[in-house]
Amino acid sequence: MWRRCGTREGIVKTSSEPALRRYSLNGETMGTRYSAVFFAPAAIDLGAIGAALFAAVDRVDQQMSSWKPGSDLNRLNAAPLQQWQQVPAQLLSVLDAALRVGRASGGAFDIGVGALVNAWGFGATNPQPDAQQIRALGQRQHLAASELLDIDLANQRVRKQAALALDLSGIAKGYGVDALAHCLDGFGITRYLVGIDGEMRAKGSKPGGQAWAVAIEKPVRHRREVMGVMELTDAAIATSGDYRHWFEVAGQHYAHTMHPLRGRPLDEHSNRLASVTVVMPSCMLADAWATALLVMGAPAATQLAQQQGMTALLVLRNLSDAGEAFEQISIVDGVLQP
Repeated sequence: MWRRCGTREGIVKTSSEPALRRYSLNGETMGTRYSAVFFAPAAIDLGAIGAALFAAVDRVDQQMSSWKPGSDLNRLNAAPLQQWQQVPAQLLSVLDAALRVGRASGGAFDIGVGALVNAWGFGATNPQPDAQQIRALGQRQHLAASELLDIDLANQRVRKQAALALDLSGIAKGYGVDALAHCLDGFGITRYLVGIDGEMRAKGSKPGGQAWAVAIEKPVRHRREVMGVMELTDAAIATSGDYRHWFEVAGQHYAHTMHPLRGRPLDEHSNRLASVTVVMPSCMLADAWATALLVMGAPAATQLAQQQGMTALLVLRNLSDAGEAFEQISIVDGVLQP
């Protein structure tokens, strides 16, 4: 489930704290891997920490996975209409946050795209696009999840007003990272970097005061290449892009991210944004907003990120006969950087 790997890089001691050791734990979750790198005294119970980290992300996966038939999310998707359904507190929190980001983004972030995800071959039911399903969905009027899902926070329940296939792939992973962070907080660990795939959250700094360094990928397909490094202290980072999960038809690349209002995947000709990286205190919100800004496209995303006071990096792809080139738009605390 989890494993210890290269747990030590010597002992570090400063004048104000006891000797700390570097530890690294990782394991499988949500179809990818989670990781936790932290500094703590030698006397910690590494076995208990490893088990707690796995339990934290596994709980999120069991509740929010679209790929697990028995998940709480899939039970909600299959539940009767107009009837209140009790849901776990964590799932309720994510649903509520997702609807809030959906409204604030003008519907660019929408967890009600599960049917589209499956129809285009990115979900659990279809391994490839289904033309018949795509045509059928295209004939329906789009209604956002925020219009069809009622949430009762006080009584921890949810009600669907119409048929709705919820998909939390744009927010659950970030929430899982937050769960890893809260887990280490519970053990009194104050210097860490936790992550699931490319979503990360840092607390404190390394002994000696160095910030945690997180690589930002260049949004190129077929290979992994570092575009730059961002330093984190007491912050979370998430990236959404069109370069990791995609398919090609007649020379056109379609990303796994759906445009809810258009009812189709993002493509590089209608949306020049190749990736969006967002930094926030919460990885759940950074995850959701990275997706929302990606869907919006560069002009609208830049404007909204400034209005919301966000820190974000937008990478645009320029296509030409010579190949592809990239340009960056950097926004720090809502201020566009030169």
